[in-house]
Amino acid sequence: MTGWDAWHPRVVADRLAGLDAPWCVAAGWAVDLFLGRRTRTHADLEIAVPADRFADVAARFPDCAFHAVRAGTITPATPDSLRGSHQTWALETAAGVWRFDVFREPRDADGWVYRRDRRVRRPYAELIKATADGVPYLAPEVVLLFKAKGPRDKDEADFRAVLPALDADGRRWLDGALGLTHPAHPWRAALYPPATPSP
Repeated sequence: MTGWDAWHPRVVADRLAGLDAPWCVAAGWAVDLFLGRRTRTHADLEIAVPADRFADVAARFPDCAFHAVRAGTITPATPDSLRGSHQTWALETAAGVWRFDVFREPRDADGWVYRRDRRVRRPYAELIKATADGVPYLAPEVVLLFKAKGPRDKDEADFRAVLPALDADGRRWLDGALGLTHPAHPWRAALYPPATPSP
C-alpha cells in the first residue's frame, strides 16, 4: 500500500509561486506556520484552493498523479470522482508516495464559503495569512473551526497551542462561527475565560 512522505509546505509554496489562485496551507501545518514553530509532527500536508482552480494547482505538479478521496476510497481524479469528494491526494509517481492533499473548497463572488455550513463565509483577504518568507496559510481561527467538528487529541492540542496567540478578532470570528455550527461547543467558553479577580 502506498504510504505518506509529505513534503514541507515550502516545497509546495515554491512550486505554486506566482499562481494567481487564492491557495493556502491548511490544517495542522497552518497552525505551526501561524505560531512560527513546529509544535508536533505532521503525517501529511494539506492545502486549500477554490474548487474551480484545482486544475491550475495540479498543472504545477506534472510529476504527480492526483486521486480523489472519499470515505476511505481512493480513486484516480476524474470529473466524476472529483464531484463526489473535496479531498485530492497527490502521488509523486517516481517516488511512489503521497506528497500532499488538496482540499477543493467552495466559494462565491465574495470569497470563501465553509463547505459544512454555507452560512459561514469570509473574504480571501481575511482568510489567508502568510509567513515572513511568503508561505500562505489558513487563518488559525478557520483551521480551528474545521477541527471543532469532532476534536481528536491532536486537534485539542492545536487549540491549546493557538489560543494564547489568537487575537480578539480571531476569537470573535471563531466564537460566531461556532455559534452557528456547534453552539454548545466547549471551545466557546475557553475563548473567553472568566477574568481573575484582583487581589
